Amino acid sequence: MDTNVESARILVVDDEGAIRYSVSKTLQRIGYEVEEAASGEEALEMMIKRDFEVVLTDIRMPGLTGVDLLKRIKDTAPDAIVILMTGYASLGTAVESLRLGAHDYLIKPSSSQDIRQSVARGVERARNLKRRRALLDAIRSNVFELTRADVEAINAVYEDEDPAPIETRYDTSIVDSVNSNMTLGPLTIYPGRYQISVGDQPIDLTPTEFDLLLYLAAHRGRVVSCHELVREVRGYAVDEAEAREVIRPHVSNLRRKLKQTGKDADLIVNVRGIGYRLSETGQ
Repeated sequence: MDTNVESARILVVDDEGAIRYSVSKTLQRIGYEVEEAASGEEALEMMIKRDFEVVLTDIRMPGLTGVDLLKRIKDTAPDAIVILMTGYASLGTAVESLRLGAHDYLIKPSSSQDIRQSVARGVERARNLKRRRALLDAIRSNVFELTRADVEAINAVYEDEDPAPIETRYDTSIVDSVNSNMTLGPLTIYPGRYQISVGDQPIDLTPTEFDLLLYLAAHRGRVVSCHELVREVRGYAVDEAEAREVIRPHVSNLRRKLKQTGKDADLIVNVRGIGYRLSETGQ
């Protein structure tokens, strides 16, 4: 079984049983775990019970249409990747679908190769989103713990002077602020935009550069090997020598972009022969 498809869960939604069967078999043959729904309403019920990385849905169905289903999925399961299928192609529908967040738009009857390639790209994107969310959660948790420790230390100093309960004395907005943009030393991280800033100077990053910075931030305090960075940021395993070649240009681009703002490019430190870490002076 291809390790890229192992354990990936796919939901195929179509009111025509023959099409559901054909698409499902195409995907099952290469190792995907596939389930079927005969309507948009049934698909939503199934998605309440379990997560799917990719949803392939017909557009024209009785009741909830594929476009309606796409909108509902984006509201309830924003990390799920949606691929729309239709036998009645139109430029307007395609543009609207992509605007609403569809990953791809397939014309029926689609070849097995087109279906497999579209789903493979969707699974990769879904897993990238999952890794990015985990990194953001790790950073938020780290910042929360640091903030809480600082608050408790300050409260301990004034505990004898202020009889009010400790929890009423600190400013919880400090902790709440990590739920949106995040401050990391001299950097402000904007999770939804692939963007950071140094002071008032924004820096646009590629998805890989953004995820690389997030991973180093989530694991600051230790050196991260290139092998680990490729595995966790890019989603595949290579040996350390090849991993260095994969990661080096992304780190170089990050340093160049930071240097353009006047920030010391050594925020990301190369520990020769081991990997990279986020500079303590930049925290």
